[in-house]
Amino acid sequence: MDWSRLQRGLRNGERTPPAEHRLADLTAELTRMLGDPDPQIRDGLAYPFLATWTEHGVYDDLLAGLGDGMCAGLEVGLGERDTDSIFRRSFSALVLGECIDRDTRVRRQPPTRILQWGDRLAAWYVREQDLRGFVPGKGWAHAAANGADALGALARSPYFGSTELTVLLDIIADRVLSPGTPLLVHGEPDRIAHAVLEILRRDRVPLAVVEPWVRRIEAGATDRGSRSRDPYVASGNAQAVLRALYLQLTISPRHPAIRPDLLLTLVDSLRRVHPAFLA
Repeated sequence: MDWSRLQRGLRNGERTPPAEHRLADLTAELTRMLGDPDPQIRDGLAYPFLATWTEHGVYDDLLAGLGDGMCAGLEVGLGERDTDSIFRRSFSALVLGECIDRDTRVRRQPPTRILQWGDRLAAWYVREQDLRGFVPGKGWAHAAANGADALGALARSPYFGSTELTVLLDIIADRVLSPGTPLLVHGEPDRIAHAVLEILRRDRVPLAVVEPWVRRIEAGATDRGSRSRDPYVASGNAQAVLRALYLQLTISPRHPAIRPDLLLTLVDSLRRVHPAFLA
């Protein structure tokens, strides 16, 4: 396969696969390449092709199989730390998000399939043990950020109502507050906050549900842990997510209906988290 030629075509605006190759063969090879430790192959070839072809309808009749394949990718090496298997899991989540967004536009899948994808994505997100951001020599792993993007795609699905959206909020809180989550310093809190905002923009989760969720994050943001370790390892992620959510809620041009009251709630929480600066 002359991937360099295909890459040039993609850069020049080609949005469909070449007719001389079977789509099944191309897809199988690209799926394998999603887990390649070489970022030029993973980021430069596999993800752009799969995302672009999904967005432009190439997989509309095959979306169920592609999404199921990405769900299987979430399980490859799950539980491992500091191994190359993270790339397959993390980038499978990104492509699964593309599948979900495509279905939101064309409505080809039954609600049960999107809900099943959501279950498998959520289960992976809270179980993932390898949360490295940038891996020297191998590029982005970024599972916490890529998973948040995929959760945001779920939030945009019309098949997710108030109950499912509330579950997504809880999944995000579980990941942010988990003792196993390292300090996220590669932009992950911004993408996590964006996923939260996508949930809120659906206007299906009332303030009476969101306020306790904010207080749960606040409790994690004020946890100083024990004196024997850096307190920001325990509280830093929650603090960063609160700040990112406040910033996005303030500046973003697309507002959820609860924005005015939620901003007041976030201000109160941030003042309690940072009394020396804001109280």
